[in-house]
Amino acid sequence: MRLLLLLLLALPALAESPFHFKQVSASSFELSENGQPVYVYNFGDMLPAGVPEDRRRCCYLHPVYAPNGVVVTDDFPKDHYHHRGIFWTWPVVTIAGKEYSLWDIRGIRARFERWVRRETTPESAELAFENGWYTGGKRVVREAVRIVAHPAVNGRRELDFTLSFEAVGVPVSLRGAPTNNKGYGGFSVRFAPREQTRVTTDAGVERKDSNMVPHPWAQEEGLFAKGRAGLRIDIDPSNPGYPNGWCLRHYGFLGVNYPGNDTLTLEPGKPLVLRYKVTVFAP
Repeated sequence: MRLLLLLLLALPALAESPFHFKQVSASSFELSENGQPVYVYNFGDMLPAGVPEDRRRCCYLHPVYAPNGVVVTDDFPKDHYHHRGIFWTWPVVTIAGKEYSLWDIRGIRARFERWVRRETTPESAELAFENGWYTGGKRVVREAVRIVAHPAVNGRRELDFTLSFEAVGVPVSLRGAPTNNKGYGGFSVRFAPREQTRVTTDAGVERKDSNMVPHPWAQEEGLFAKGRAGLRIDIDPSNPGYPNGWCLRHYGFLGVNYPGNDTLTLEPGKPLVLRYKVTVFAP
């Protein structure tokens, strides 16, 4: 009986989660593991001093940390002000014959709408929320996002993303960048400045930048300001068009090109669901 009582008293401690969510600004929530930051989700508009007003945006992750504390993402880089941490946008969004760009924020914007879940357990931390895409004051796409973080093990931490997109009212078409058939647009990561950059796929070390070459996964690593780290994206085999083409850039960018050079039409009542696994690691 005494042993049973001791076990029951110990259960709350055994079930304690290493994860913790906290609001760190009027626009941002941070997830930490054992007191160390994992990522920040920016649900409110961000605009640093000196950056043009038309680059104002929300709804992305930055900074994202490797288990060794190295920040692997960048935001508002001067060569591409519209790049932002881990994000999911498209450069060609067509509605009723008119073209917009969620990628570089022309005529259409994402807005945070509501939290669905912030939950921590001993095994994971789940953040779920809904955003909307707006042209003027009209919502044209409903976006639902679920991010599940797992504890760091042997210098690696996995983040599982489930993204859902559904047109509201009228169909909305998405397409990758048409210039030189590059096809970029979709789930993307902009990396912080680093040296000794190495891009790797299932085909091995990628010596050159490439467009639209299919791979099930890709990763980029290097020596950042505070140490060596990297990030890998795996495409879920259930995603349409798997394995998709990629935008691979040694200056610090990985992007899954879906639908690439094709046109994808979102229909009301028929959500598109995309899943990706992000692994942040310290080699």
